[in-house]
Amino acid sequence: MAQVSSSKAKVAVIGLGNIGGIVAANLVKGNRPVIVADRTLEKAKTLAQKLGSLARPMEIPAAINEADIIVLAIYFNAIKEALAKYAAELQGKIIIDPSNPIAPDEKGGFKKIIGEKESAGLLLSKLLPKNAKLAKALGSLSAGSLAGAAFQKPEPAVLFYATDDTGIDATIEDLIRDGGFEPVRVGGIDQSIRIEVFGDLAEFGALGKTVTLAEAKTKL
Repeated sequence: MAQVSSSKAKVAVIGLGNIGGIVAANLVKGNRPVIVADRTLEKAKTLAQKLGSLARPMEIPAAINEADIIVLAIYFNAIKEALAKYAAELQGKIIIDPSNPIAPDEKGGFKKIIGEKESAGLLLSKLLPKNAKLAKALGSLSAGSLAGAAFQKPEPAVLFYATDDTGIDATIEDLIRDGGFEPVRVGGIDQSIRIEVFGDLAEFGALGKTVTLAEAKTKL
């Protein structure tokens, strides 16, 4: 097994539902330590026990304080609340938003809960705590693909990301690779609509599937 680098940024996954649980499991599989937190410590302890020694359960405020990268694997509206509630703890942190601003429609499908041309990433970027940096990432694939396509051989599947701060590109890409995917930057946060549900680079959008790096380059 590869050695875990002590120089890697510490990661906390907040919210252990479909996406958060899979992100944490993928990171552990990639030999990356991860802090897990949820509204109840019991849920975090249960997941950590299942994932093994690389996963550490913590209360949410402690997890945010301990980590450098905070993956807010919770609903879009809950992220807005968390940015306000934990504003002090989140100062200076790298925040990852995997959210898709959708809700069930009346036809068995989904609809956006924000404007058709609005993106969760761009709206959240206006609510950031002091000196925090935002990346839109980990949300362009379904939970099934996030689990099933991780560490795909021979060519890894792509996870797209967007951020205004190019200084964190290497950190985000390192995290995505440790989670079993090939990172592809699509641009600044103003491009995050492309990797949210219904976007042209989302699995639940025009893309419709997972893609390799060669395929992704033809779509950009």
